[in-house]
Amino acid sequence: MTDLDGAALFALARDKSPDGRRALVEAIGSLSLNEGSQLTERERGLMFDILGHLVHETEMSVRRTVSACLAELPDAPRDLIRLLANDDIEIAYPVLTNSGVLQDDDLIEVIRHRTQEHQLAVTIRQNINESVSEALVETGNENVIRSLLKNTDAKIARSTMEYLVEQSKRVDSFQEPILQRRDLDPELVKKMFTWVSTVLRQLIVDDWDFDAATVDSLLERATAREVQSAAYDARELSKTQQLTENLESIGKMTPETMLGVLKEGEVALFIAMFTKFTALDEIFVRRMLFEHGGNALAITCKAAGIGKAVFASIFALTRNKQNADEEDIRKETRQCLAVFNKTTREKAMETVRRWQANNAAMNSMDR
Repeated sequence: MTDLDGAALFALARDKSPDGRRALVEAIGSLSLNEGSQLTERERGLMFDILGHLVHETEMSVRRTVSACLAELPDAPRDLIRLLANDDIEIAYPVLTNSGVLQDDDLIEVIRHRTQEHQLAVTIRQNINESVSEALVETGNENVIRSLLKNTDAKIARSTMEYLVEQSKRVDSFQEPILQRRDLDPELVKKMFTWVSTVLRQLIVDDWDFDAATVDSLLERATAREVQSAAYDARELSKTQQLTENLESIGKMTPETMLGVLKEGEVALFIAMFTKFTALDEIFVRRMLFEHGGNALAITCKAAGIGKAVFASIFALTRNKQNADEEDIRKETRQCLAVFNKTTREKAMETVRRWQANNAAMNSMDR
């Protein structure tokens, strides 16, 4: 390309044959490979000017190559880059994701007037500013917002994040990417604790540096909320032993699976699974799960290696909400969490072994 000059560029521009278009693409490609330094400033300007005039006339494959090459150039003309950014997504994608020439106003215009695919391309740019993030959130598109949240380089204003935290009550898929952001205000994490899933509560307990008292307070509030919204009674339950054994055989006998079963209202299956998981007497398990008091449940969960957040949710879902006062629920939860916290797993396992061996000990546990 050393002999590429203004006359050659004009010749390429006029030649609409397949060979001529391929030569034009090769010339453009030389720019992104730093061969463009062989062109004078005037010739580079001429190249960009020609591209600006021809971009609408060339076939998609050529425009796609032009976009990929120019996306890497910091001195590419802004008008040309904007034109490519508003083209079909196959052409727009390289510049939307990589070009540093595009300014916030350009990106916001694309977000507001182009397709979801264009919006998604913007979400993966590096160093997205707060105004662009706000425009992406204003689309209301859950896929776009979720992709933005997963971009840890994106700057999101406090007011925008507060809005997304509130939306996460309704849109479960926002919850995990929000909680994975290290720039999230801890106060917003605490706020989300009462409505996120038990798995995400456990993530908060494990990954966020809250002291034990704060964690217990959050679990109290979350438990009270769950008790008020759902309850199950211990009526006569159908036999599910075979299904339980099948679940165990395929490796599905986990605390998370048991909790999911309970949340779906499959109480009989939950009791069968919990009985199998803990190797306790079924009658005692029913009493422990549904009667007043949760100390035995706390010790059993601790012995079985069930995490604090999962335990708190099981406790909440097995309380009967009839005549349940929120303050009483929080007090009872506080007491159960204290037992869970102070009991070592070794001590809990020793206690459970006594229960397994001695029904009399089982009958005295809630005293």
